[in-house]
Amino acid sequence: MLWMTAGLTAIAALVALPALVIAAQVIVAALPIARSVRRPHADRITPNEALRPAVAVLVPAHNEALGIRATIASIAAQMARGDRLVVVADNCTDETAQIARDGGAEVVERSDLTRRGKGFALQAGLTRLGTARPPEFVVVVDADCRLQAGCLDALVTHAATTSRPAQACYLMTAPNAPRAVDVVSALAVLVKNRVRPLAMARFGFPCLITGSGCAFPWAALQAHSFDGGNIVEDMQLAIDLALAGSPPSYCDEALLFAALPDRPAAFVSQRRRWEHGHLRTLTTQVPRLGLAFLRTGRVELAAMLIDLAVPPLSLVVALNLVLAIAGLVAIGLGAGWAPVAISGAALGLLGGAVGLAWWRFARDWMPFRFLLSVPLYVLAKLPLYASFVVRRESTWVRTARGSQATSDRNSFPNAEAAENSVEDVVGVNRTEHAAKVL
Repeated sequence: MLWMTAGLTAIAALVALPALVIAAQVIVAALPIARSVRRPHADRITPNEALRPAVAVLVPAHNEALGIRATIASIAAQMARGDRLVVVADNCTDETAQIARDGGAEVVERSDLTRRGKGFALQAGLTRLGTARPPEFVVVVDADCRLQAGCLDALVTHAATTSRPAQACYLMTAPNAPRAVDVVSALAVLVKNRVRPLAMARFGFPCLITGSGCAFPWAALQAHSFDGGNIVEDMQLAIDLALAGSPPSYCDEALLFAALPDRPAAFVSQRRRWEHGHLRTLTTQVPRLGLAFLRTGRVELAAMLIDLAVPPLSLVVALNLVLAIAGLVAIGLGAGWAPVAISGAALGLLGGAVGLAWWRFARDWMPFRFLLSVPLYVLAKLPLYASFVVRRESTWVRTARGSQATSDRNSFPNAEAAENSVEDVVGVNRTEHAAKVL
């Protein structure tokens, strides 16, 4: 049975590598490293006092009449003289365009049912911005997001200082009446969109673009076209920019957030789109980054490759669990203990990493009892991963909004509390409370 032990050991070791990466990132992000430069409190800065370049904020929107007004208000409150706010009403059949105009935004109305999705909307917005004197920086914000105080200033200042794209901390809040799966999902997004990028930043490495709240130097966008069908075009864009010599960096001081869907069907649809897009990008772009690293020797490309090669957290847990069970079966057939030991250690690392991330970043808004729902959350997502093989999501589908989009206060019940809590042990930061829902 030596061959069985050797084969399972090799597979178990390969599957355990993402667990090791996640654990290392969580540990680094959790270290209480003080910032050398502390930003003033957001409430002491007015937009006209912000020492930053003028920007254009680009908001792609499809049938967002229920929530676009609050999104525009949160952006407009942080705009300075010379800034522009452009909303792309993409194939809208509701009042999105008129509401955006009433809120003071420039509006681009687009109607093309054969070329739908965020990428096409972004391209239309960039075309509008390029017709006159283009802005120095473009900030992309999804139509269902809210910016916390000081977000725009911090983000654009970071991008201007580094002369690179800058990604804000983009978090999710659970609905008003959350299920356990909603709260655990908010924690998973926090690990993916804050904890892991924060670790990359502390290593001095670039990060992936996480979906909303990214500032781009205008020059960095000129060689890229958004006219494509990638359903996670943000992740693809981060890789394209890195290969072109302008890798994104993470700005932990800038915070924006959106609400998770309050309809179970919409929640599942959103997760399928995210996870399938992530897996498709992983399988197609990891080899591309690897070849580029071998050709250029650029360490930041290797770092992005390692970060991108980590599958979604639930899938990492599921794969290691399957290997552990397979190892136990193999032991019954006479194989050795090595595969089980490796997979068991990987599961232990993942459990410890999730616990540490909860303790360091989420315990003030997520009661411990919800951690007990993590295994059920993983099990519930297994059909989603199976569907990637037999019926993968390949087209953009708008996430249905429910009652949570009827008002800004209903959508984000603790936004005021989050904004008031700006200090944490690593500096001026509001993300510890951004997803507070309980």
